[in-house]
Amino acid sequence: AKRNGKLPKAVIAVNLYGQSAKMDEIVSLCDAYGVPVIEDAAESLGTVYKGKQSGTFGRFGIFSFNGNKIITTSGGGMLVSDDEAGIEKARFLASQAREPAVHYQHSEIGHNYRLSNILAGVGIAQLEVLDERVEKRRAIFTRYKNALGHIDGVRFMPEYAAGVSNRWLTTLTLDNGLNPYDTVQRLAEENIEARPLWKPLHTQPLFAPSLFYSHEGNGSICEDLFKRGICLPSGSNLTEEEQDRVIDVLAHLFQTAEVKKWTASIR
Repeated sequence: AKRNGKLPKAVIAVNLYGQSAKMDEIVSLCDAYGVPVIEDAAESLGTVYKGKQSGTFGRFGIFSFNGNKIITTSGGGMLVSDDEAGIEKARFLASQAREPAVHYQHSEIGHNYRLSNILAGVGIAQLEVLDERVEKRRAIFTRYKNALGHIDGVRFMPEYAAGVSNRWLTTLTLDNGLNPYDTVQRLAEENIEARPLWKPLHTQPLFAPSLFYSHEGNGSICEDLFKRGICLPSGSNLTEEEQDRVIDVLAHLFQTAEVKKWTASIR
């Protein structure tokens, strides 16, 4: 990008499924080229990377309070930064870019991105139980892994040694002959909601014309994960009985797949 004379305006590092990206490496590289980092910590509130809270490494940190997040106000989110001028500019744009005039005056395009005081109060109250929510999500992950992680071809998302993930969403990859869609459909038949991993952005029609850089020699890592990965029910209010039901369905499905695989190998 520098050789082409067109550096990116910013790099957005996305912390997927509650795990922090390797922020030291990302920030160091971007600092070398004077490119600001925006940390998308929508899924990683409460996650720790090298002793520091996720969302506090870049010039800006973004958190989500959507209904499925570890802390929720039913919608909306939060922008954090120690760049006071940047925060004031964000407040201005989030308030319809309305200028200080008696009449409605607009010289820039703004948006109505404000979070109401009532919802902000709900969020502040929930922050008091953030540690408990993280502990609950991590316990759910551990229970899944202990019950299913020993099965051949089932691999749960590992945890980066220098961090502590909030395990917002339990994810795993399958190399046992099953594909995510068949697995999700089987769970749906038992009234259990699961999903494949997030579809890579470069495969979305919206971003078809955009540049995409694949991992040299190994193809697209994100496409490979998408073909093999699923997300399991992981809500903080998930009971052990509900989790046992998910585990039982998956264990039976995985064992059936293993028998089919073994039968095919001896033909």
